[in-house]
Amino acid sequence: MTVTAREVESTDRATRDEVKQNRRRVSWAGAALLGMILPASLLLLWQWFSTNGSYSASQLPTPSAVASALLELIERGTYWTHVAISVQRVLLGFAIGASAGLIIGSLVGLSPRASSLLSPTIQAIRAVPSLAWVPLLVLWMGIYEGPKVTLVAIGAFFPVFTTVASGFMHTDRKLIEVGRAYGLSGIKLVTGILLPAAAPTIFAGLRLGLAQSWLFVVAAELIASSKGLGFLLIDSQNTSRTDILLLAIISLAILGKTTDLILATIEKRTLKWI
Repeated sequence: MTVTAREVESTDRATRDEVKQNRRRVSWAGAALLGMILPASLLLLWQWFSTNGSYSASQLPTPSAVASALLELIERGTYWTHVAISVQRVLLGFAIGASAGLIIGSLVGLSPRASSLLSPTIQAIRAVPSLAWVPLLVLWMGIYEGPKVTLVAIGAFFPVFTTVASGFMHTDRKLIEVGRAYGLSGIKLVTGILLPAAAPTIFAGLRLGLAQSWLFVVAAELIASSKGLGFLLIDSQNTSRTDILLLAIISLAILGKTTDLILATIEKRTLKWI
């Protein structure tokens, strides 16, 4: 049986691809294990401090007590309701705020006139603390979902706006010259040259905006709310349920990391094709 050079080359290529995939799996597993060292260490420290007499059970419950609180809320049927409403508010507010940040940031980054017109006012508004918006939003929009989603949108807007505007402003001018040399202008220049060049910065802004959305949702759920993880924080404080308070904090951390991981995966796949 004769083996052709093409068949040998095809086999070698398949072997190399398999080796690369195995290396990626090993690298991913190693990174995952490395990333678990600090959480595991913090968990051990938490267990130690909660049982060595440094803190009372009301000040620092054990991890098992927090797990019991989770099961308690799940049995009541309230835990997933709090999680779902907070996720809904974050995603809706992030979508609105990030969209506005992308549009206005692009306009400011691409147009010096728009930058002179809009940037000073936007930067001044950015300095307003998040809680300062609460009474005004309640006055304008009532106590239902409107002010909560709007506050999250405000939190998402500024990081996205700032990074998108900066990304377009600092795009290498040589790339623009090359694009114009090939006859690109207007929308084609933006989509063909500017957008791919600024894409890493844009995704960094989106991830910052998403993280900020989770910070702002807690403040948003202080607005006459009866559901959500922010409400659970305040309610557990008022009822001296430190186990539920810690559960709410851990839930916010896990949800924030999960949504960031999803956006990071989208970023990786998008930049791969640019």
